[in-house]
Amino acid sequence: MKLKSRNKVSPDFSMASMTDIVFLLLVFFMLTSNSPNALDLLLPKAKGKSTNTQNVSVSINKDLEYFVNSEKINGEYIEIELKKALKDQENPTIILRAEESVAIKEAVHVMDIANRNKYKVILAVRPN
Repeated sequence: MKLKSRNKVSPDFSMASMTDIVFLLLVFFMLTSNSPNALDLLLPKAKGKSTNTQNVSVSINKDLEYFVNSEKINGEYIEIELKKALKDQENPTIILRAEESVAIKEAVHVMDIANRNKYKVILAVRPN
């Protein structure tokens, strides 16, 4: 009497589940990794309004003139003026308004000051 075994082990190995796990790990680590050199920018929606009432406005026009709350100041003293304006506030926030023709390095200068002093920066945009 010849008996055949019903449970045959297949020598094939499926890599589909392994690739799914690797893909999920890749997505997880990409989402949770931090870039240490990035500045935190809060970009508001064009229709929305800012809920933070403790704001200081920094404006840069096309002639590279700096204004803090509509008061014209020298670009070299912007950090001192911002420290005065934001010294007693809980969540200091700067609203950065730069014209389209202003070079990006001028806006980055203000963002660097904010990053050093742990201020939040909101980049003002034109509504649609």
